[in-house]
Amino acid sequence: MKLGIGSYTFAWSIGVPAYGAPASPLTAFDLVRIAAENGLSLVQLADNVPLHRWPTAELGRLKREAAAAGVSLEVGTRGTEPALLRDYLAIARELGSPFVRTLATTPDLDLARAQLSEALPEYEAAGIAIALENHGLHTTKQLTRLFDDVASPMLGCCLDTVNSFSALDAPAQVIADLTPYLVNLHIKDFDITRVDHQMGFVVLGTPAGSGKLDIPALLETVRASGRRPNAILELWPPYRGTVEETVALEREWFRVSMDYLKGLPDFRT
Repeated sequence: MKLGIGSYTFAWSIGVPAYGAPASPLTAFDLVRIAAENGLSLVQLADNVPLHRWPTAELGRLKREAAAAGVSLEVGTRGTEPALLRDYLAIARELGSPFVRTLATTPDLDLARAQLSEALPEYEAAGIAIALENHGLHTTKQLTRLFDDVASPMLGCCLDTVNSFSALDAPAQVIADLTPYLVNLHIKDFDITRVDHQMGFVVLGTPAGSGKLDIPALLETVRASGRRPNAILELWPPYRGTVEETVALEREWFRVSMDYLKGLPDFRT
């Protein structure tokens, strides 16, 4: 199992809409450099780095710089519209990504199923998968029915350990339901605490290994399934009052997370 970083490892450093850009926003090229500097050989670029808007020459430059650094690239977007998925199939081919990570942005899962089914023959011909992420709009049971109904070897799951709380699916349920369809794994740790007046709870991110996610058990479940997906660290740092303070927290969480994850047997180098 290969450990990597993604554009949602450093979402604040890249820039979160409505909060303003950091003083020196990270680019995809910076992510490649950070991965290499930390002994990692994998970067996943998701929808907060919209590669479909890039000129062809810049994609070529990214491919060359990643190759020179010994870093593999994975690509992603959001949505199931066939035209968008075709655009990302071309980008995946160019950058050597084995899949396109995406998510269903419509509550109408029948529509998403039809759109995926329209695009999938081209993915199957290319040998590139669509990794559909659980993102809280649908329950894991709904997603497993979609995977079973489509029944394509090139459609699987990008399993995120926290996203499905908003669909009332806890991580244990998510992992049990979606591991059989696993193409890619997002490791995102979290904590759940009561608010100070005791009437309610908040779910917030933590550095990997610092929260309630049982990461060794997660990795053991993945191993037992016989699957060997790449694993991407993602972080949910809370806003700290200014973008720059939040970026500093994000960098610290990255350091703590790397120290923890690299100590696990699955990721020791």
